[in-house]
Amino acid sequence: MSESIEGLFKAVRSACTATAWSRGVELSRANAVNGECSDEDEIQIRISTRGGLICPLVRLFPDDEDWDCDCASREDACEHAAAAIISLKQARKDGRDLPGKGGAAPGRIGYRFTRHNGGLSLDRVVVTGKDSPPLRVALASVASGRADGPEFLATQSDLKVDQLLGARLYGVIPRGLVTKLVEALEGAENLQLDGQPVKTSSKPVVPHGRLVDDEKGFRLYIERDPSITEVFHNGVVLCGDVLRTVGDSNLTGRELEQLTRGRIFTADAVAELVTEILPSLEERIPVKVETKGLPRTVREVPRLVIDVKREADALSVLPTLVYGDPIIARVDAGHLTVLGTKVPLRDEVAERNLIRHLQNDLELIPGRKLRLKGADAVDFAARLHEWGGEVRGDGHEDFYLAEAVEPRFSVGETSFTLDFESIQAVNGVGSSAPPTRSADPNRVLAAWQEGLTLVPLIGGGMAPLPADWLTRFGDRVADLLAARDAAGDLPRCALPDLARLCEDLELPPPTAYQELHDMLMRPGGIPVADLPEDLTATLRTYQRAGVDWLCALREAGLGALLADDMGLGKTVQALCAVTGRTLVVAPTSVLQNWANEISRFRPGLSYMLYHGANRQLDPDCAVTLTTYAILRMDADTLSAEPWDTVVLDEAQAIKNPSSKVAQAAYRLRADFRVTLSGTPVENRLDELWSQFHFLNRGLLGSRKNFDDRYAKPIGAGDVELTGKLRDRIRPFVMRRLKREVAPELPPRTDVVIHATLSKSEKDVYDAIRAAALTDVVSQLSAGSNVLQALEVLLRLRQACCHPSLVPGQHAESSSKIDLLLEYLDEALAEGHKALVFSQWTSLLDLVEPHLKAADIAFTRLDGSTRNRGEVVEEFQDENGPPVLLASLKAGGLGLNLTAADCVFILDPWWNPAAEDQAADRAHRIGQNRPVMVYRLVAEHTVEERILALQERKRALSEAALGGAGAALKRDELLALLA
Repeated sequence: MSESIEGLFKAVRSACTATAWSRGVELSRANAVNGECSDEDEIQIRISTRGGLICPLVRLFPDDEDWDCDCASREDACEHAAAAIISLKQARKDGRDLPGKGGAAPGRIGYRFTRHNGGLSLDRVVVTGKDSPPLRVALASVASGRADGPEFLATQSDLKVDQLLGARLYGVIPRGLVTKLVEALEGAENLQLDGQPVKTSSKPVVPHGRLVDDEKGFRLYIERDPSITEVFHNGVVLCGDVLRTVGDSNLTGRELEQLTRGRIFTADAVAELVTEILPSLEERIPVKVETKGLPRTVREVPRLVIDVKREADALSVLPTLVYGDPIIARVDAGHLTVLGTKVPLRDEVAERNLIRHLQNDLELIPGRKLRLKGADAVDFAARLHEWGGEVRGDGHEDFYLAEAVEPRFSVGETSFTLDFESIQAVNGVGSSAPPTRSADPNRVLAAWQEGLTLVPLIGGGMAPLPADWLTRFGDRVADLLAARDAAGDLPRCALPDLARLCEDLELPPPTAYQELHDMLMRPGGIPVADLPEDLTATLRTYQRAGVDWLCALREAGLGALLADDMGLGKTVQALCAVTGRTLVVAPTSVLQNWANEISRFRPGLSYMLYHGANRQLDPDCAVTLTTYAILRMDADTLSAEPWDTVVLDEAQAIKNPSSKVAQAAYRLRADFRVTLSGTPVENRLDELWSQFHFLNRGLLGSRKNFDDRYAKPIGAGDVELTGKLRDRIRPFVMRRLKREVAPELPPRTDVVIHATLSKSEKDVYDAIRAAALTDVVSQLSAGSNVLQALEVLLRLRQACCHPSLVPGQHAESSSKIDLLLEYLDEALAEGHKALVFSQWTSLLDLVEPHLKAADIAFTRLDGSTRNRGEVVEEFQDENGPPVLLASLKAGGLGLNLTAADCVFILDPWWNPAAEDQAADRAHRIGQNRPVMVYRLVAEHTVEERILALQERKRALSEAALGGAGAALKRDELLALLA
């Protein structure tokens, strides 16, 4: 039984009242619990109460230790949730995936409509697999045993229908019952009309109105709803595959008589039509107006109005062609929009003249909003002063030309002051200004970055930018402004940037920088650190350099990102640099590895595992080891502690800055912060921002600022900016690759093995592709349907591996498994050991019988493995099994499996970093044999496109650090599916 199920069991038990838990136990013992379905994230279980009459649905989320029940209980954990987790725990203990009574599952109520003499009749059935026996007695009678019938689970909809039917349990539906019955069945499943699936909708159909031109004026009439495909005499209609009732239009008898034959409105009755008839009718039924020539009832002269206002640094201009004063109507793109009860007669000649003058004088079009910045706004404001027409608002008064701004830069102890001043500003028409005005530095830089030549001054006016100064220093000043905190101070990590800028500006550096400079810039480079007295490891040269670097940043009060390649000993380097009370946060899978490394390399350090249900902190313990899940749950407790050092291992876990675990990490208090990750950038640059927001907050500015100034331009291919970003983070990042620092490590060879799908496998693959691909790609291109696209991609990838992974399909073997066995036979015959990875444990399940049949000993490691250490030790043993089956998620982090020198990846993943993590379980320090990495790829399938995508996704991480990418974006989905 997995830890997640046990954790959820404890969470539900803790949340339940004694009464609710007791009732849950009774329901579980009464076999009232039936598993519906389950996947990696969610388990659905239905609870049968009152003989199946009430069956609440419980949804369990083991990984999140969360649950939900659709009953009406207001308790945090109801009796149904208790029954569900109790039965699920017992089922897993018995080796079953879901709880149930065994044998045939309880049926569901289905509804079978049939056409009968122009109306509809109804029968209920109990759907049990392929059989659907009729149900012609009340549900309560079957549930209580008073009447025979198949076992079923009823929903609230079923109960409501049962009550509505009363004694009339089948047959022709009376007209008075049909509305309530259709409403009760809305959203229900298993509805058919003469064998064809249908649905019901509580939204009634009513007549539709139409207004069309007529030779005498206009004709208004009603017609049947055009969506109706069939009418039944008992008050039901069929609209496509939806049964709906005929609703009341609320039309009077006189209105029905007039509008059925059509009512003519001549010019003298048009005011009544526009102001009374149409609004009244539209409140009751849909009305389609199919005329553009409604006559006006009053005469007015058209005129132009220009609304102007200042929107931040821009001048907003909206011209409108209107009638009346006050305005009673406006012309929108040639159409008249009535704003009151009066309808003006249009003078289209006068309208065209006004539009022509507007275009000639101001280059504007009525109804089209214009937003102007910089010099364009100043020029337009001057033209608007000369125009002489009606202008509403005074926003343009702020846009006049002033003298150029000049920078004033001064340095303090921990920060700087930057002002931009315009001397002897000259104002526009009818206004005056003080001799000196200033501009907001952030607006100056924003205007420069947008390519503008002018910036707004505080209090009004637009001044030319100091272009030469900004070209030389603008980017660095923008970085420093983004790094300042609310008080205007810079973090220590940004002081070197400020010092370099001061040097170029020929100004003295900030006084707080001198101490930092003395620490980091001593003659001879980074000082050699004292190694811990209890250290038992002999450090390699590059590891010694890493420890010196970590200790130097520690003494300087700066955070460090150790991004060494996987397998180079990041853990031992971190253990040499930690000081004082230390918190280590790591994935659950590597928590024990940290404990082992401390015992092995730093036996003088006391440590504790902060994990489990009764966890408590020990303030006297040197190192506290915990997981990201615990960090998320105990954020308040852990953030309240004054840690000397915090280490985040596999720190890509906080790559999403919006996630709860990242937010919890940001709250931790520590003098020295370290992140360890072989893949700090997996897909997006904001993953790098997230790590630095934890390590050296402020260095990369706010998330939005970083996204605008770095992430988006670099994503668009800005090579120069990529170099600038590398330069900014270089002092705080150390990354060494295995090929650079461990030349003694044996070579790793990557080989793609192409599997040719059999005809039956290709048929399954092609059927999935043909069934959904065209619609999915078209919808994805239009900007929607990402989830459906991922579902199709999942099914295509599963079909590449084994037909049995596809719902509704079954096969004894697959081309990939046959190919795997062929290569395994050869590798094992030559004395090799092998790791076999898949992201799907269900695929590993399908591999196991073939290994047994071939008499190949193996062990297995996945998310359900509880004795991970024993499994690894067994495989690493010289006499242990030669094959280890592992899920990509469970076996890809923190494991040392150097006994293997062959790695097989059954299903390529679009995140090459995840595959590299898996392969480096074998190719790491301690390996003394060449390592072969085999990727099994189905020919002429989506898997070949995934290989190409892997190469593209490596580029982003390589640009900043040298890594690979992870999640799929919309354009990448299109490339895979198109």
